[in-house]
Amino acid sequence: MSNVIALLTDFGLEDTYVGVMKGVILNIFSDARLVDISHSIRPQNVREGAFALMNSYSYFPEGTTFCVVIDPGVGSTRLPIAVKTDKYQFIAPDNGVLSYALSSINTDYQVVALENLDYQLSQVSNTFHGRDIFSPASAYLARGDVSITSFGQTLDKIFTFPTPQMSFSNNRLIGEVMHIDHFGNIITNIGQFRWMDDEHLKFDALWNSSIPPMTIDAQQANITIHSNTFHGISHAYHEAFRGEILVQIDSNGFLEIGANQEDAASRIDAQIGDKVMLKLVD
Repeated sequence: MSNVIALLTDFGLEDTYVGVMKGVILNIFSDARLVDISHSIRPQNVREGAFALMNSYSYFPEGTTFCVVIDPGVGSTRLPIAVKTDKYQFIAPDNGVLSYALSSINTDYQVVALENLDYQLSQVSNTFHGRDIFSPASAYLARGDVSITSFGQTLDKIFTFPTPQMSFSNNRLIGEVMHIDHFGNIITNIGQFRWMDDEHLKFDALWNSSIPPMTIDAQQANITIHSNTFHGISHAYHEAFRGEILVQIDSNGFLEIGANQEDAASRIDAQIGDKVMLKLVD
């Protein structure tokens, strides 16, 4: 068991919400080691939060508890849940935010509803379950002296998002924008890639098992978003002039459209969900 509790929210840092959650956790588990994954998920964007969690959880020590609060349905009938896998524990609303992480873990897991009032604050508001339900549950679970079944009834299933759309036909991979980061880099769901040598990429489709693995000549690929087409896949930003837009493979193996020292998303008015096409040239 690890004493690490990793926090992922859309709360931002301008208000008191994140600090209060940490205070609640430390009151229950003073030895907790709190790590901020991010608090800058776009407000109410559950799919973006799910993508961020998928790309980050595996870098944490085994036994880490993840407290994930992107929760536009707070106060509704959606359930707060705890999930235990063979290596990690997750506390979150049952709204799909765990979808991509759990699908990538690809092992059996246990799910319970967070309904035992003994493991919540004495008064639960309708608008801040991050403080009143999720933070206490994270602290008790990470502390290691409360079993997951103590929190509530076991659930047979949870809400999951459909697989992000990616298809392949006529030598074209078609995907979508999943995330736009702080720098304006446009991260797509077209992946995963790894460099085989300086000129070739190995592609294994993460989201669509019907797409076969393939080898891609990086310099012979064309990438289109909106009416913009970019030629070739670079290794890193320095291969483009300052301000020039380029395509590269991000640190998690996904196709990314960026700009050297500028904001690519603003330049081409990219939004989450926009379609992106990677054309493979024979």
